[in-house]
Amino acid sequence: MGGKNTASSRTWKKVWRCLTSRNEMSASTSLDAAGADSLLAALGEQLALREECYTLVVVGGSALLTLELVVRTTRDVDVLAILDGGELVSAEPLPHSLLEAGRIVARDFGLAIDWLNAGPASLLDLGLLEGFLQRTQRHSYGEALTVLFASRIDQIHFKLYAAVNQGAGRHFADLQALKPTEPELLQAARWSRTHDPSEGYRSVLLELLTHLGVTRGSDCV
Repeated sequence: MGGKNTASSRTWKKVWRCLTSRNEMSASTSLDAAGADSLLAALGEQLALREECYTLVVVGGSALLTLELVVRTTRDVDVLAILDGGELVSAEPLPHSLLEAGRIVARDFGLAIDWLNAGPASLLDLGLLEGFLQRTQRHSYGEALTVLFASRIDQIHFKLYAAVNQGAGRHFADLQALKPTEPELLQAARWSRTHDPSEGYRSVLLELLTHLGVTRGSDCV
């Protein structure tokens, strides 16, 4: 969900008009909350067969669905980090045994091989919001797999950052569905600036905040 700013040369209004099929999910690979839960349960079974055990930190659509924060579908499970010895370590690259278990689940469920991915792992590089780990919600999928799902407030931070970088689409829709307050948006905006302090990013960020009804963005970001 993170990554370098790609929207700095575009205005938010132009981005808003440029929806493309890249943000649309194929019906054959879309998962609802129950589907995502089934995949993770199957992954836990495969890990148990290998006598492997992981605690994954998951963000994005599957986390939003599991915590009943949005109503939509998703096509993957985004792993931000792995909890190891009480510390968060980057999920990039995913461990070989985890990837192998994921490939078997993909085969069995007819999914893309990268349904389990470390796409948002770069968010960990420059720091998460203080108290992130304590706010996660823990779900167990057998003895071999535990998943910590990011909280609503943390997802607001991630979704705002992604919406600025990637434009209109699912990230913006998710952000609206989370119904953030103005203080929450300003907090998220300030955090996102620690990940991208460029003026180009700030310009698009302010346009997005204005679009969301924030009236004092330029004074606080």
